[in-house]
Formats: sequence, structure tokens, C-alpha cells
Amino acid sequence: MNESMRRKDRKIDDDQALEILYRGEYGVLSMCTTGGEGYGVPLNYVLWNNNIYFHCAVEGSKLNYIKNNNKVSFCVTGNTEILPSEFGTIYESTVVSGSAFFVEGDEKREALMKLIEKYSADYIREGADYMDKFIDKIHVIKIAINSISGKSRKK
Repeated sequence: MNESMRRKDRKIDDDQALEILYRGEYGVLSMCTTGGEGYGVPLNYVLWNNNIYFHCAVEGSKLNYIKNNNKVSFCVTGNTEILPSEFGTIYESTVVSGSAFFVEGDEKREALMKLIEKYSADYIREGADYMDKFIDKIHVIKIAINSISGKSRKK
């Protein structure tokens, strides 16, 4: 993504942008449909080894779009606060540009365990059993980060 940021005074460094990505609970995956239209979908994810991982069903629009064009964007918004009297917002956000790939084998299993650790930390054993039961019924997709950009407005 080579677009220039308009509000350069709000740009944060890559480490801060990665921290927002690491802490985020969900993000919005944006893709291009086979008809050339934009398509975005919110999803849970985990940042692991400087890649973004998420799981999904073995069929559906998202998979078709990624197979057709694996160039994606992923956006996470961190802490926000509306400032009604200032007609503004305190915010922090990260936007990633990358390429999406299907993963298998050990990488798939490890990524699923990282998702369990992030979202169900008190249920690791149960999560591992659940994963073993359904691992062949889901896909895991990795977004290899090509570029990252973050912004924030503080008080």
C-alpha cells in the first residue's frame, strides 16, 4: 500500500501499529469480489510470527474472493472515545496490506492453538479437543503483512 497518509501528525510508528494489531479483538478483512467490488467482513484473528491468522468455513464468498485475488487489507481499531463537544474522536487504528494464503499441517494447528490461547485462555484443553474434532472442517488463512500503517489521536 503506497498511499500517502493525509494526517501525518497522527501517524504512529510500526511498533505501535503492531501493538494495536496484537491487542485487537477483531478486525475487518477487506477483499475484492470476483466482480471487482469491495467486500469487507469483521472477524476474529491472531497476530503470530508477524502474520495475521484467522479460521473460516471450507466454503463461502470470502474463500472465493481470496482464491481469485489474494491481495487483502485488514483494519483494526483500538481504543476510541467520542468527543461530542469537539466533533471529533480519540482513536487508534492500524491498517495492513498483505497477501492471504491457505495454511495446512503444523502451521494450521499452531495458528488454531494461538487463536484458542487468545480468545479462550481458560479453556486450552477443551479448545485443543474441539480443534482436533473440527480441524478438517475448517480453513486457516494467513495474511502475510506487506505493509502496515497506524494512526492515533490522543487527548
